[in-house]
Amino acid sequence: MRAIATSVLLMLGLMLPAASFAGEKEDVERIQQRWHALLPHVQPDAIEPTPVDGLYAVRYKASVYYFTGDGRYLLSGSLVDLETQEDLTEQAVAGYRKAQIDAVPESEMIVYGPEHPRHTITVFTDIDCPYCRKLHRQMAEYNKRGIKVRYLLYPRAGVGSESYRKAVSVWCAEDRNKAMDAAKAGKPIAEKTCENPVREQMALGNAVGVQGTPAIVLENGEMIPGYQPPAQLARRLEGMDQEKRARR
Repeated sequence: MRAIATSVLLMLGLMLPAASFAGEKEDVERIQQRWHALLPHVQPDAIEPTPVDGLYAVRYKASVYYFTGDGRYLLSGSLVDLETQEDLTEQAVAGYRKAQIDAVPESEMIVYGPEHPRHTITVFTDIDCPYCRKLHRQMAEYNKRGIKVRYLLYPRAGVGSESYRKAVSVWCAEDRNKAMDAAKAGKPIAEKTCENPVREQMALGNAVGVQGTPAIVLENGEMIPGYQPPAQLARRLEGMDQEKRARR
């Protein structure tokens, strides 16, 4: 009898992972059906289990929604691990955001930085926004602290606005950095047009969740919505480096 019981337990142990996988597959199928009933023309980027039993994360671009495995309940918001204080929702979005920005070559950005930077940030900027201008006035201090700043153009007023025309003129200038310096200082710049990536950069900003400017994206894909003074930003970046080294 003992031998039979042992055999049964071994069989159950072998069967459980397969059963678990099958259940997860069924959950995902139910969630897909529910999603397509709500948004028939939108394909989610990923449906994955979360650390919470029976709860799945459905990611579409820079948005994450949570569904129960039966597809009945939908949650919207941040999933936070209170033990580690980690925002699991932001982590999921950061990975997507990083991949999208990494796909943009620096030749399609306006870059300010030291020759050997310790950190690199990517900033969605509007030439006319006050805090964008404040950040730009402190560019030398960011660079002095080893921070390279890469600008992507995001005129908040939209295509055809004065800010949009300024962004295009800066991009089309012979010396983009010089034109940006002048525009950020409120000085007139020559209006120019040429083939430019401004619309694409605006679309990218929308896709990664930009809701205002400046929007600062760190190397790991985390986004800081708003202006950060050079010293404060440098401390944050150094802290991230220390955490990374501690995990090794």
